[in-house]
Amino acid sequence: MIDTTRFSEIKHRLSELEEAEGVRIIFAVESGSRAWGFPSRDSDYDVRFIYLHPSDWYLSVDLEAKRDVIERPLSDGLDLSGWDIRKALKLFAKSNPPLLEWLDSTIVYRDGFGFAEALRSLRNAFFSPQACVYHYLHMAQGNYRTYLRGSTVWLKKYFYVLRPLLAVRWIEQGRGVVPMLFARLLDTVTDQAYLVQEISDLLKRKIVGEELDEGPAIAVIQDFVNHELSRLESVTVHALRARIDWDQLNRVFRESLRRAWSSDTGVICETN
Repeated sequence: MIDTTRFSEIKHRLSELEEAEGVRIIFAVESGSRAWGFPSRDSDYDVRFIYLHPSDWYLSVDLEAKRDVIERPLSDGLDLSGWDIRKALKLFAKSNPPLLEWLDSTIVYRDGFGFAEALRSLRNAFFSPQACVYHYLHMAQGNYRTYLRGSTVWLKKYFYVLRPLLAVRWIEQGRGVVPMLFARLLDTVTDQAYLVQEISDLLKRKIVGEELDEGPAIAVIQDFVNHELSRLESVTVHALRARIDWDQLNRVFRESLRRAWSSDTGVICETN
């Protein structure tokens, strides 16, 4: 959970951003370590959101040249970044893993106009196991090369390799869309009790604020990581999704646009 004062501050910042940019934010959640369930005491707040402009903004000759991202520099531990609805829907069509995870975040700052609900109803139809596996594997490989090679490693970075590796196992086991919470991903290795215990112990150390910088590699975790990375070097995912139905995404776009700008209240529902 997030401190109520901080939660209110973030919602206020989102409202200020709407005013400054002339947009309406229809979905905003926490991402990163806080949403994954392993924040440190000093973890930043990684707020990700989807927004839309008034209708006329999209009825433009130069639409494709317009900026479709809003970002604010990291300030006071708050990182704000959002996508225009068209960009978000195009990425959803490609089974973009971060977006799929945002839909599962338990820390929600904005959720209105039926946008997120509509995408959740379409997740299974647009989910591409192949695209997601390669995304998570690439993430694990990059973080491993940077932080976990050798006998001395960055201990807290184990989670940034373990999470994508467990996500791949989740997909391989036919469990569908990868959940946001790290604890749920441990269901993929319940047959490896020592590994689960070591990961759980490290997780507790991180959450209580223990410094987890450089230190000796944890043998059980390191062996699992090395084994999985080796095993997945030649991974092939055969599961395919159906043809992309753009009509469904066009309906989500148009309905979100209609609801958002015909509403006098702005946000229909805000959830903690």
